[in-house]
Amino acid sequence: MKEAHEGELQKNVGKQSAKLLKGAAILGVAAVLSKLLGTLQKIPLQNVAGDTAFGLYNAVYPLYILILFAATAGFPVAVSKFVAERAILGDYEGAKRIVYVSATILMGSGVVLFLLLYFGAGEIAGWIGISHTARAIRSVSFALLLSPVLAVLRGYFQGYQNMVPTAVSQVVEQLIRVITMVALLLYLVALTYDEAWIAAGATFGSVTGAGAGLLVMLVYWRKDQRLRGNDSKRNSGVKSLEVDNKVQKANSYSKWQWARRITAYAIPVCLGAIVVPLLTLVDTFTMPRLLENSQGSEAEVMRQFGLYNRGLPLVQLVVMIASSMSAVLVPAIAAAMAHGQEGLIRSRAEMAVRLSWLVGLGASFGLAFAAVPINIMLYKSSEASWTMAVLAFTALFSTLNAVTASVLQGVGAIITPARALLLAIVLKALGNVWLVPRWGIDGAALSAVIAYAAAAGLNLVQLMRCTGARFALRPYVISPALGVGLMGVCLAALQLLAKPAVAAWHVPERLCYSTIALISVAVGAAVYGLALLLSGGISREELRLMPELERKLAPILAKVLPPAKERASDDS
Repeated sequence: MKEAHEGELQKNVGKQSAKLLKGAAILGVAAVLSKLLGTLQKIPLQNVAGDTAFGLYNAVYPLYILILFAATAGFPVAVSKFVAERAILGDYEGAKRIVYVSATILMGSGVVLFLLLYFGAGEIAGWIGISHTARAIRSVSFALLLSPVLAVLRGYFQGYQNMVPTAVSQVVEQLIRVITMVALLLYLVALTYDEAWIAAGATFGSVTGAGAGLLVMLVYWRKDQRLRGNDSKRNSGVKSLEVDNKVQKANSYSKWQWARRITAYAIPVCLGAIVVPLLTLVDTFTMPRLLENSQGSEAEVMRQFGLYNRGLPLVQLVVMIASSMSAVLVPAIAAAMAHGQEGLIRSRAEMAVRLSWLVGLGASFGLAFAAVPINIMLYKSSEASWTMAVLAFTALFSTLNAVTASVLQGVGAIITPARALLLAIVLKALGNVWLVPRWGIDGAALSAVIAYAAAAGLNLVQLMRCTGARFALRPYVISPALGVGLMGVCLAALQLLAKPAVAAWHVPERLCYSTIALISVAVGAAVYGLALLLSGGISREELRLMPELERKLAPILAKVLPPAKERASDDS
């Protein structure tokens, strides 16, 4: 009887684990899709409206993200926690009460922040140093009336381990946002509105996107209310005395007591979430004023700021892809931590760092080597290609920072990542003050590399202390250096030889450089990956930790990587 009970318990645990993994996968796919849409949406804005409107948009949007994160970031987590507690007890009414209390808190804060942004837009624009940002600030402020309730409803469904509503709403929100931005962009440009109006139209996409996401969540909420209401009627009277007592105790809390509990849990999460937007916001509040001293007119300052931001979508795309690849190992680290398997923690931490290092390094050098053709392909001109090349190396350190932070959180060291990013904020601000007056936007790019490198370095040191991880010279320096060197030679030769060949076809310059850029990306990735495999930078055993990738590469590896070249797995 006891064995049967334990078997049933293990079966239930297995089902819960499978449900969690499925939910994580759904959210992961949705995050990649929504971030991809969000990253690439900036390219048509620059292409159609130019670098000045692009600069205005990039000055305002980080401010909105900071305020949004500060107001709502911790509440989906807090709501999901307390809803999950109610769900375990079958207390559907209690879960609804948490939603109503949280929505009331956030709606109140949303209205206050909307009023501050809308009526204080002129003052905030003065702090930024660019008066033309005021209209865009007012435009995006309306999203703060919708996003809070959206955040609460996402937390509710996550509490019930139902990730589909959150995933669907994220993709719909981003899709409608992009459609709105492009439609208003074409409309306002056709009517010859100035850059301030165009930037306001672009930021208004956040409002329609939030509205669409909220509408999706309300549809799911209405369906959920109907289903859970029926379940509550069927299950009434089935609860044990112990469970019933817990439900009654929770129901004895007043709305004010629930509000205090939810807010107390959400605030620390909010503080951690706003650090990354703060780092982006440093450029908004420092670069325009620093550039004004050397560039003169406000229009030229915004154009320069737009040029600087050309490289950021590509960097964000690399970080997103690399982080999602490496994040596969993070749950495994947390599981090993729970079972006290120190050797496994160390080997998996080393693998996560190595994967992020190899991907980030190759992508950074690849973007830097191909900066000119990529710049022309995406933005029509080669202006600020050197800035883009320097900024490309933030992809390496941003990826390392994101992955090491995840590993540290997996082993319970949650303070170090926040400290590392606070250090990066300070270094970015000081770097801008020192370097921008001397080298303009190139100086800002260099200060970004230094700031992210310092944050990644601090995380790495703490990771070595917590996990015992060690990083040997060959897989981290010698093999990647060989790969990067071969990739650089191949890309230089390719660009040197391809331009005359493609130009001979008498195609437009942009199409010519687009062809070169796409070939460079494919050739660079292939050469770099092959060099790593042949030099022992990554082995077949390590690839087996990612079965799908190993399966697709197996036919190629069988030809180019004989068994003698394989290194022993770190897990053995």
